[in-house]
Amino acid sequence: MKQPWARRRSERRIKAAGFPREKSIRQFDFDANPVIHTLAKCDWVRKGLPLYLIGDSGTGKSHLLIALGTEAAMHEYRVKYVLATKLVNELVEAADEKLLAKTIARYGRVDLLCIDELGYMELDRRGAELLFQVLTEREEKNSVAIASNESFGGWTKTFTDPRLCAAIVDRLTFGGNIIETGTDSYRLAATRARAEQQAAAQQAAS
Repeated sequence: MKQPWARRRSERRIKAAGFPREKSIRQFDFDANPVIHTLAKCDWVRKGLPLYLIGDSGTGKSHLLIALGTEAAMHEYRVKYVLATKLVNELVEAADEKLLAKTIARYGRVDLLCIDELGYMELDRRGAELLFQVLTEREEKNSVAIASNESFGGWTKTFTDPRLCAAIVDRLTFGGNIIETGTDSYRLAATRARAEQQAAAQQAAS
């Protein structure tokens, strides 16, 4: 059991990560993907390896991204969560204001950078190049975890320059973990399960 001071420090790291909501790894069905149990030990963060979560909307990839990021914060790692579009917009603004090096360095310092919703919109060449700089800054030093609705083969829709796309994919696959959350919506399945339970309860009561 953690000492109060250690718990408070973990809570500060979780808050500093900027997660949009609380998600626990304990809410995840390990039987569906036992590899998650290994990832929760955060060895990959210690080694500075990348993680890629791919799956359709509602399949739990953002849940996993936040939950694994939370685990990393609880293991005393510095974590930052950001939406892909927000990160790119921030980088573009920083470049315009001559603050790009400082911004990239700030994102480079955290032990784990969690980038969510990559692949939901096309990035222009400038935005893609700036994102590439962030990934390059972290390569083989600190971990990056990305959640995307697109497989690597579909990333040309996000990164329209083929060479840049290939370079980014190379950064994210070298020595990393790739987890597929599938195509069946976890949220939809949960909604159906609740509806079936309610129907069964009503039938039993009648």
